[in-house]
Amino acid sequence: MSAHETTQPNLHADAPPNNMSASSQTRDDRPDVVPERIFSLGSMRVIERGNAFVPHGDFYYLLFTLSWWRLFGLLTVGYVLLNIVFAGIYVLGGDCIANAQPGSFRDAFFFSVQTMATIGYGAMYPTTAYSNFWVVVEVFVGLLAVAMATGLMFARFSRPHARVLFSNVAVICPFNGVPTLMFRAANQRSNLVLEAQVNVTILLPEVTPEGHSLRRLYDLKLVRSQTPTFALSWMMMHPITPDSPLYGLTATDLYEQDARIIITLMGLDETVSQTVHSRHTYEARQILWNMKFVDVLEVLPGGDRVIDYRDFHTVVGLDDYVL
Repeated sequence: MSAHETTQPNLHADAPPNNMSASSQTRDDRPDVVPERIFSLGSMRVIERGNAFVPHGDFYYLLFTLSWWRLFGLLTVGYVLLNIVFAGIYVLGGDCIANAQPGSFRDAFFFSVQTMATIGYGAMYPTTAYSNFWVVVEVFVGLLAVAMATGLMFARFSRPHARVLFSNVAVICPFNGVPTLMFRAANQRSNLVLEAQVNVTILLPEVTPEGHSLRRLYDLKLVRSQTPTFALSWMMMHPITPDSPLYGLTATDLYEQDARIIITLMGLDETVSQTVHSRHTYEARQILWNMKFVDVLEVLPGGDRVIDYRDFHTVVGLDDYVL
């Protein structure tokens, strides 16, 4: 072999035949025992198959995603069940509670409620080693339950939330002679969001030369992607120049490709001094061409600003727009 000759690695030398691979699995061999799960991601409905995730295994996350009414209902049921369990234990102890009828589940239940809450009225109290032992256990369980319920409530109440209103539609119209994608957002609170920044991406399908089919995210560069203070409204604009992922696409192309524009906005809420975020998605049918937003911001002679949310989502055709 000469000094200039090189050997090419045999990429298939050690690869077993397709029908001999121990880890290979055809579509017909897939287990079909996991039920479907349906959930929503923004405006998109997702049907999930084959995911063996069990919600009870992520109980803390489940408690955060429950509605307030369901959470209160769950805590109430848990509280009642705990007292029922300890009431049954006291009933099994016979005459172990002073001033309570032996074998009375009602008296044992209310004694359990008083014990778990450490009320200590003194009318009923444990009289035997058996009942004293279970009182110690119940007080300890009650302290843990109260601490966890309090922590959960505080965590849910203290989560920062942005109140950002996005326009129902996005538009594409000329701006300074360049076709431009536009949509707008408004801060619905009477405060400032500091150092607000927004990221915009578009989700488009792609098939590689090897035949791999995937959905790929492309960044959409904005004229201004951040602002020191987000107070009233913010018109976000993406010029459709030759380097834009939207360049050369039509409304039909976006619809057939099921294109989606994804917006995420983050900033520091001046009131609570915490980072807040918001997100929004536009589907292809929500992108209107050759339309323009109606102005909603007006400056009065004295310098006051007026923002009219009644026309926040209103658009008009370019030919119908009146200055």
